[in-house]
Amino acid sequence: MKYIRLSFVLLVAWATITTSKAQKKEGILTDEFIFEQAPFPESHASTIAETPVGLVTAWFGGTKERNPDVGIWVSRSVSGKWTAPVEVSNGIVNDTLRYACWNPVLYQIPKGDLLLFYKVGPNVPKWKGFMLTSKDNGKSWSKPHALPEGFLGPIKNKPVLLSNGELWCPSSMEGDGWKVHFEVTSDFGKTWRKVGPINDGKLVNAIQPSLLLHRNGDLQILCRSQNRSIMESWSTDKGKTWSKMQASNLPNNNSGTDAVTLRDGRQLLVYNHVKPPGLEKKGPRTPLNVAISNDGKNWEGALVLEDSPISQYSYPSVIQTADGMVHVVYTWRRERIKYVKIDPSKLKSKPILNEQWPN
Repeated sequence: MKYIRLSFVLLVAWATITTSKAQKKEGILTDEFIFEQAPFPESHASTIAETPVGLVTAWFGGTKERNPDVGIWVSRSVSGKWTAPVEVSNGIVNDTLRYACWNPVLYQIPKGDLLLFYKVGPNVPKWKGFMLTSKDNGKSWSKPHALPEGFLGPIKNKPVLLSNGELWCPSSMEGDGWKVHFEVTSDFGKTWRKVGPINDGKLVNAIQPSLLLHRNGDLQILCRSQNRSIMESWSTDKGKTWSKMQASNLPNNNSGTDAVTLRDGRQLLVYNHVKPPGLEKKGPRTPLNVAISNDGKNWEGALVLEDSPISQYSYPSVIQTADGMVHVVYTWRRERIKYVKIDPSKLKSKPILNEQWPN
């Protein structure tokens, strides 16, 4: 009888694990690494864009974040396979001075060039913004073009083109407190203006916003923060003014997130659903989750992309392509860049209540 009971318990446990894994992966069409081997030991802060001929992704890679040998690397999806990583820019200033590169962000101009924004500097407060352009869908790139003094471009997450033709780049600064602002260009990088900062960096320390569009014309941002929650702000006048930045009902482990407005009007967010322990401002970078919302306020858990106790599944970048599919790239243990393709029509979700991920 003992053996029958034990077998039954094991069967139930196996069924539970199998069901959990099935739920975790439902909607995922592709789950793979951008590269298996590379000429650099660490990689981080990936970005992805759709060109007329396919997907392009970029990240920074080198011996370690902040080290002078860290450059910007690119891979293209060709015939269903990712090309070998190619370094397209570095932080060489002169024969004796070289700085690290940071946080690339790709953006495809409609019927135009592919843009690649990135930063160069010895540390975050001393970043300088640069931009590359490609006329052949990421095969070759221009020489670096420095952005105007004080402008960094999109700080981590993709720009959004508004109906008035302005490209809004969500940005932030980390000097005197963490502050969110926007860098806006109406000619795709030739001229710029700033909006904000929209928080004081004292009560709310927030950076790296994602910009979302709502059916009624409202704009919303979701931000990484030191406040233990994903912070949000809203604009009802096309970005001229913004509401007081407040905590959403989602936790944040002081790590980067990204979000995208789907064509069906829903909002999709990729983030670490982690509340730092106690009163800590920082938590582990695992698991990595996908949430869905109809209104940008009430969120439902849809996918768990990674849940290993081994940390560092972080800094996602997410887009929706012309065929309706959702594409995510993210840091995998600082060793590689992971790529996931998702069919959003197949996602099944459950409400997130009291910051608890649904079972």
